[in-house]
Amino acid sequence: MRRVVRQSKFRHVFGQAVKNDQCYDDIRVSRVTWDSSFCAVNPRFVAIIIEASGGGAFLVLPLHKTGRIDKSYPTVCGHTGPVLDIDWCPHNDQVIASGSEDCTVMVWQIPENGLTLSLTEPVVILEGHSKRVGIVAWHPTARNVLLSAGCDNAIIIWNVGTGEALLNLDDMHSDMIYNVSWNRNGSLICTASKDKKVRVIDPRKQEIVAEKEKAHEGARPMRAIFLADGNVFTTGFSRMSERQLALWNPKNMQEPIALHEMDTSNGVLLPFYDPDTSIIYLCGKGDSSIRYFEITDESPYVHYLNTFSSKEPQRGMGYMPKRGLDVNKCEIARFFKLHERKCEPIIMTVPRKSDLFQDDLYPDTAGPEAALEAEEWFEGKNADPILISLKHGYIPGKNRDLKVVKKNILDSKPTANKKCDLISVPKKTTDAASVQNEAKLDEILKEIKSIKDTICNQDERISKLEQQMAKIAA
Repeated sequence: MRRVVRQSKFRHVFGQAVKNDQCYDDIRVSRVTWDSSFCAVNPRFVAIIIEASGGGAFLVLPLHKTGRIDKSYPTVCGHTGPVLDIDWCPHNDQVIASGSEDCTVMVWQIPENGLTLSLTEPVVILEGHSKRVGIVAWHPTARNVLLSAGCDNAIIIWNVGTGEALLNLDDMHSDMIYNVSWNRNGSLICTASKDKKVRVIDPRKQEIVAEKEKAHEGARPMRAIFLADGNVFTTGFSRMSERQLALWNPKNMQEPIALHEMDTSNGVLLPFYDPDTSIIYLCGKGDSSIRYFEITDESPYVHYLNTFSSKEPQRGMGYMPKRGLDVNKCEIARFFKLHERKCEPIIMTVPRKSDLFQDDLYPDTAGPEAALEAEEWFEGKNADPILISLKHGYIPGKNRDLKVVKKNILDSKPTANKKCDLISVPKKTTDAASVQNEAKLDEILKEIKSIKDTICNQDERISKLEQQMAKIAA
């Protein structure tokens, strides 16, 4: 029988690195020996963990700030030990969490136009771990709920709005936790641990729902993430140190749905998952390639699509949420690849001849509005992400008009009636161009104000120093 090629609109996904002038150059990427991605991205900013003497720091750059980054560029530098993991809040593009070797988690509010001065004061410090904190992960649908996991083998779930630890899962793991992943509605988490077990946990009931011993038999680190349908996808190593990927059904974890062996590289495979297209991108630390696979309901379930290859190995990788992509160019994923001294965006597109909006590539996706308040989630409620269409709201420039991202969610809780449909926010039938111009003008005015504030501060400092000099001279 002649073999028929499987039909898929993602068979020809095409990866391309941007030109040099669109990279972020001269960045000293962290050398800390920890298997996190070192980079977090949202539609406004890219954050990168960097080398810092006497503590831990990360850079937060507006997406348009490409080119060479000056050594004096302000950083977020409140930790007293190296930063190990960072994660942007999915419900506010100006809020980022960081976990560090100093055993704390800090949550930061980034100014609207980026940093003009280094940020040393977090909005809140979350203390509860007794060893370094290597994992931070925001809840996908509940506002102000943050998970952290440390080398004390404990997982703590915080209400960031109050600064309280509301759940402490400290007796479920007997060895180091490699990673933690929320499911689609945030009712369950799955973890991969050094004891070679993959666990599915109900955090509010504080019980293990399912677990698999020796999901991958090799000794090197594993990763486990939830897929949209509730299955769990894992990467790890075989006993012969071959890299593997596997798909599991939490209702029956005796045998994997699929298990594939890939190669004998020793870098940990970091999985990035797009629930809208069911594509998983695997980025190996120290590899110079990104492999991508499509997950379907038909055997063999995990279908290899293609590999994006480049010359330089990657130190880490950032992954842009769907609402930050350019739908006009049929872009289905954007990665931010960390080299030793720079960050290079890589754009994945599906070639299409038509210039029209491709609704088969862009089903409604998770938007920036939280579906639940923290208290509702802790009381036992669940909710799927509030979806938005990418057809209108995300032409570059327009996303600034979505007021949701401008609120400081950490200071004030919005009233229930503000949960409007995001796409109906710009109700005025103003011309799109004038709205865009207003937003640009607003941004310029804010930047002028922040520069003036900086100048005032520097003037005060100069006059103080002059006074000190006069005293010494006298």
